[in-house]
Amino acid sequence: TEAIAALVNMADDGGSTGQLRDELGVLPPGDIRQCLVALSDSPVMRDLFNYRFEEGSLKGHAFGNLFLTALEKMSGDFARGVEVAGDVLNITGVVEPMTLSDVKLVMRAASGGETRGEFEIAHKSFSDEQRPELWLEPVGVANPAALKAIKRADLVVIAPGNLYGSLAPALLVDGVGEALRETKALKVYVANLVTKPGQTDGFDVTDFADELERLAGTKFLDAVLYNTKKKKK
Repeated sequence: TEAIAALVNMADDGGSTGQLRDELGVLPPGDIRQCLVALSDSPVMRDLFNYRFEEGSLKGHAFGNLFLTALEKMSGDFARGVEVAGDVLNITGVVEPMTLSDVKLVMRAASGGETRGEFEIAHKSFSDEQRPELWLEPVGVANPAALKAIKRADLVVIAPGNLYGSLAPALLVDGVGEALRETKALKVYVANLVTKPGQTDGFDVTDFADELERLAGTKFLDAVLYNTKKKKK
């Protein structure tokens, strides 16, 4: 299909993206860039957007991150910048930020301690505690284009990924859970092949699915796709 809409979490604050957010006050370009590149029909532009500088003051920055940052600073409109980048990359479909709010992911563990930032949470060990409480600060206002894509879809795929660092920030955006519950689309979760040490140790498929719905604040899944092959001894 050419009618693909990639809906992207906007809480990334690590690496090049985190530095650009801190220094320039822009929205996180990294995950958006990766989705744009994945949908691109231009091998040369894909390589260009993924190119990382290896030295100098730009060391560690991906060209695509800088490109999206420049577009946002020039126009004052991140969504418009993503659209322009999509045209440059000649993508199939569209890429939509789940929110255009400048949000930060926050987690409170059972012990009461709080951890702030997607990068810190994604690399934190807390599997020996109860399921964590997570929220966005400030409350993320859903991007209308993202909600429209969910409501108009024939199929909504929740992709595999870091449960608390990548999927949670997308599901926690205000209005997303309601849209997932109300859409007539078939809603499928493609389960991770492995658990994440220190966070989802011992999880089975049902645990992952339950957590997705807890984070979204509603029951919405119709099906789960998962691997049943057993590793050969």
